[in-house]
Amino acid sequence: MLSLTFLGTSAARPTVERNTVERNVSSIALHREGEMLLFDCGEGTQRQMMRYGVGFTLSNIFFTHFHADHFLGVIGLIRTLGLQDRQEPLQLFGPKGAKKVLSEAVGLGVERASFVVAIEELEPGEVLGRAGYDIHVFATEHGGPGAVGYALREHQRLGRFDPDKARAMGIPEGPLWGRIHKGEAVELPDGRTVTPAELVGPPRPGRSVVITGDTRPCAAVVDAADGADVLVHEATFSEEEKDRARETGHSTAREAAQVALAARVGRLVLSHVSARYSLNADELLAEAREVFPETVVAKDGMSVEVGFRD
Repeated sequence: MLSLTFLGTSAARPTVERNTVERNVSSIALHREGEMLLFDCGEGTQRQMMRYGVGFTLSNIFFTHFHADHFLGVIGLIRTLGLQDRQEPLQLFGPKGAKKVLSEAVGLGVERASFVVAIEELEPGEVLGRAGYDIHVFATEHGGPGAVGYALREHQRLGRFDPDKARAMGIPEGPLWGRIHKGEAVELPDGRTVTPAELVGPPRPGRSVVITGDTRPCAAVVDAADGADVLVHEATFSEEEKDRARETGHSTAREAAQVALAARVGRLVLSHVSARYSLNADELLAEAREVFPETVVAKDGMSVEVGFRD
């Protein structure tokens, strides 16, 4: 299972309608095979996690940059974890400046933590190897150095095993099938040797998800998102505000769609929506779909499942 849950999709500040928070500030939970990773942690993220049924079993938080709407929630989250008597370490990752900003924030707002909070700074081009996947760090353009995005790319999967052919070849069903599927040549009881090439197809790609954080459209994002199953790209403004987007280091919905088209992604999810737009952000969606039809606008609490293309 690989999925995204959007905990906060608003740019700069929460939006309120009828006395309820309709969009909180930036945070995305990524679930993969029982593991949860958090990307950005805007103010109130811990409450959003409770509201939308996202557990607190996370061990890693990745920050795209250090504007307040992307990291202030880490103080409340760490306090909440401490009140739950957490013992497991929590690892915080972020671009240059992470150690200073995050250590000061945690020190200011958390009197005593019952667990270790470790902070690691990352550079564009770094790759964090994990069991079954890697996290690639790439540069973004958001008003100077120190902003990054993250691409989660699963490792290649085994090729398809042909059970019908295996039976026709007289190979006993059981452990021998598993050994062949994993790439091992086996000797049968009758003396024949069977190689994986006879029964196993070519390796198949894993899934990939790219999260940009705040950014102008740029070549680095296109390269990082090349062929991704899902691209989460900010769309703070519409084309009517394209000058404002350029001035503030943000993107329009059309520009995000152009990135998705150039990168040949499977789906585009727009987030970081300015409070000036309605909850549904219909104008942003229409603008993006003119360029890239496979587009949706994220809302708080929305989940996106990422399946295998084959």
